[in-house]
Amino acid sequence: MEISALQKARYEYAPKLPGMLRNGIADICVKEGEATASVADQDKIKALFPNTYGEKEITFEKGQNTSAPKKQVVGVILSGGQAPGGHNVICGLYDALKATNKENVLYGFKGGPSGLINDDYVEFDDEFINAYRNTGGFDIIGSGRTKLETEEQFAIVSEVCKKHGVTAVVIIGGDDSNTNAAVLAEYFAAHNTGVQVIGCPKTIDGDLKNEDIECSFGFDTATKTYSEIIGNIERDANSAKKYWHFVKVMGRSASHVALECALQTQPNICLISEEVAEKKMSLSQIADYIADSVANRAAKGMNFGVAIIPEGVVEFVPEFSVLIQEINELLAGSKADEFNALATWADKYAFIEKGLTKESMEVFAILPQAIQQQLFMERDPHGNVQVSLIESEKLFSSLVAAKLAERKAAGTYNGKFSALHHFLGYEGRCAFPSNFDSDYCYSLGYNAFMLIQYGYNGYLSKVSNLSKPANEWVAGGMPITKMMNIERRHGEDKPVIKKALVELDGAPFKFFEAHRAQWAEETCFVYPGAIQYYGPTEVCDATTKTLALEHAK
Repeated sequence: MEISALQKARYEYAPKLPGMLRNGIADICVKEGEATASVADQDKIKALFPNTYGEKEITFEKGQNTSAPKKQVVGVILSGGQAPGGHNVICGLYDALKATNKENVLYGFKGGPSGLINDDYVEFDDEFINAYRNTGGFDIIGSGRTKLETEEQFAIVSEVCKKHGVTAVVIIGGDDSNTNAAVLAEYFAAHNTGVQVIGCPKTIDGDLKNEDIECSFGFDTATKTYSEIIGNIERDANSAKKYWHFVKVMGRSASHVALECALQTQPNICLISEEVAEKKMSLSQIADYIADSVANRAAKGMNFGVAIIPEGVVEFVPEFSVLIQEINELLAGSKADEFNALATWADKYAFIEKGLTKESMEVFAILPQAIQQQLFMERDPHGNVQVSLIESEKLFSSLVAAKLAERKAAGTYNGKFSALHHFLGYEGRCAFPSNFDSDYCYSLGYNAFMLIQYGYNGYLSKVSNLSKPANEWVAGGMPITKMMNIERRHGEDKPVIKKALVELDGAPFKFFEAHRAQWAEETCFVYPGAIQYYGPTEVCDATTKTLALEHAK
């Protein structure tokens, strides 16, 4: 396979470990903290996890290793969507495992959790691992979204582990994947299998975050990748001076990605979903907010600008959420077949008009036809609207155009408005990891093996103090149950890791809030450029603006 000059150079990069992990496995000891409790619903979570609940948080320190020496056979899986740095988690895990005992074995189960069920794996060796160091993607073994949640699945996984003598499984994933890791750990403990489960916090969305997990891996690289592109778009806008660019960015429900990109690039507009919900903003109010910026800039002769739209924003608009719920009810069961059998959009529109409440129909009527059709055509296997597929960047530019037309008719606006649209998502998920993510991910993997070596089960690999240089990072572990609460999913109460939304009283949002009025009227664009791997530390090893603001002293 032909590889690029950058990939060759990145093979040579030596990831930086936290200080206490740099002196060899023999010089690492454990400091135990207090017993933990789940973030909410303590009694229910404790009842569901009687064998793994309430364990102590731990920190690794320099000192004599007191773990019992034994051969370790570890299985690793990549679960869920891709995130830059996943390969380095596996590399760190492999290096720690082999540094401890050359006889230790690492199996990579292919295609995500289904690889464990299907017993589809590869055994890693030096040559295999070395080809993936400091590279993006999950192609080393592939990923998947199969959930491990039934007794039958657990029994199969247990037999696969027994067959290969697996002593521990490392699950690299986001909130759902690590919820599954906790459930699997509980099963292994309840059945005395002797198999441990360790999780690693992955997601570009940034919503796997709490007082213990400062940052999920991949967020740094993905937001820097998107910010480079947004900066390029801003420079083009400032050069051509005739387009408004509406840029939707990935991030699921939370707006962490949008906020970080705004802090990096200072666009004219950035919507924050959590603020939309807090203020109960309507589609019309949001459109007016953006139109104000367009009109004010036009009055200064600037008929151009950039607006960042978070992927999940429409879910947070109260009237739109009600509309989605009504559409899901309208198309439930056999009614979906009746709707799909209608020949023309006019017939379907009449069907919709009869089925929605007056309030929801008023919301539906103001949407562009393309968005109206998306709401009814793009549905998941359960018949529900797939909100993430809604082209909200086109929705808002269309609503803004309508607002500006009204203002022009009223004589309060005389500018020009031409919109271009972008969606930044997959471009950032498999980029070459930044130095930060290369270091962080390698540390998470190395640290995961230390948790295995000391016999911990149901723990998340934890590396903290991330706003400081890597040698000051702190390694340790946290029981996954500490992050869990009970949520209603598909009509059932389920234990899940609590998602972190943007905190409106947090330092990152407060900084954005203090500056956005100026950004909205003036051209304050910042052009971050491409991720830098070589050069001054302040350029190459900088953390995200979010992390820096959250931990500013």
